[in-house]
Amino acid sequence: MAEPIPSRILVIAPNWIGDAVMAQPLLGLLKKTYPEQPIDVLTPSWVAPVLRAMAEVDTVLETPFKHGALQLRERWRFAQMLRLRGYASAYVLPNTLKFALLPWMAGIKKRIGYIGESRYGLINVMHHDDPVAPRAMVPFYAALATTPASQAPTSLPRPALHVADQQIRQVLGMLGLSAQNPLIAFAPGAEFGNAKRWPTSHFAQLAVSILKLHPDAQIVLLGSPKDNAVCDEIKTLCPAVHHLAGKTTLDQAVALIASSAAVVSNDSGLLHIASALNRPVIALYGPTDPDHAPPFSDISHSLSLRLACAPCKQRECPLGHQDCMQKLTSDMVWKPLQGILQASEAADRKIDFFCV
Repeated sequence: MAEPIPSRILVIAPNWIGDAVMAQPLLGLLKKTYPEQPIDVLTPSWVAPVLRAMAEVDTVLETPFKHGALQLRERWRFAQMLRLRGYASAYVLPNTLKFALLPWMAGIKKRIGYIGESRYGLINVMHHDDPVAPRAMVPFYAALATTPASQAPTSLPRPALHVADQQIRQVLGMLGLSAQNPLIAFAPGAEFGNAKRWPTSHFAQLAVSILKLHPDAQIVLLGSPKDNAVCDEIKTLCPAVHHLAGKTTLDQAVALIASSAAVVSNDSGLLHIASALNRPVIALYGPTDPDHAPPFSDISHSLSLRLACAPCKQRECPLGHQDCMQKLTSDMVWKPLQGILQASEAADRKIDFFCV
């Protein structure tokens, strides 16, 4: 069988939802530079819905590998499938050795990425980041679209995701939610660790404040099955909320966020999805740096007490008090959220006036 003429681009996506969102401007740069070459993205199944919401992606290929396992034999078989698709180049975004093996095994001649786990030979277009002053996530990935010796792009579009109106209507209908009443999404989970979680009592108090002034509001709790326990606590304290954590697919959660009047979120993947969908966002930061990967919606608020002990970047509070989140009260969040909801209602009234 004749070898296919290389004509496609392969991007191996990060394994985290938020990082995958931050990689979207790289895809935009690649599509602009190589408009005739379809872009395939290789990604874990739990990240795939985010990639399907990116306009630049032609095909999403889901990895069959177990998390953390090397699985050399399985990687070799999968690489032979990739070989048949005819790739001119591969961009390896994870810094691990095992993901750099795939394009090398597939015989892709141009393999671009960062040095990562000493991947000399596997990566043959090698980039280096400054360990003293590392780039923020968007320019970190976008730099891979340039040659290593050149200066990374300085003026970058913000990440963008797209969800069709029809998909939003279908998801709202399936979950028994109204398209007429305002929907407010809470994302109380944090895959990284408990230190990043805003207290459940604060989320519940915020929900109560919302419903006092906006009794028709639909407050939905979004997250994975791992977030069930914290969402159960919020539901117990405020029964009016809709507990959907672990009960929706990520595709459905993305559609719900796209239809939201506002999103209140810990520093998590759902926060970055909301930003990329340009929804009004209130981002809650404690042990992580609000300047490293801030929300970039037209309307966004990054709330952090910026205590002397923060950002510690630890999974659990090393001091045992979690003051960075405990002392960020629901009233502090309610103030900017109230302004967002009032502006949204005013805009809706203006639309209704012109439609009459």
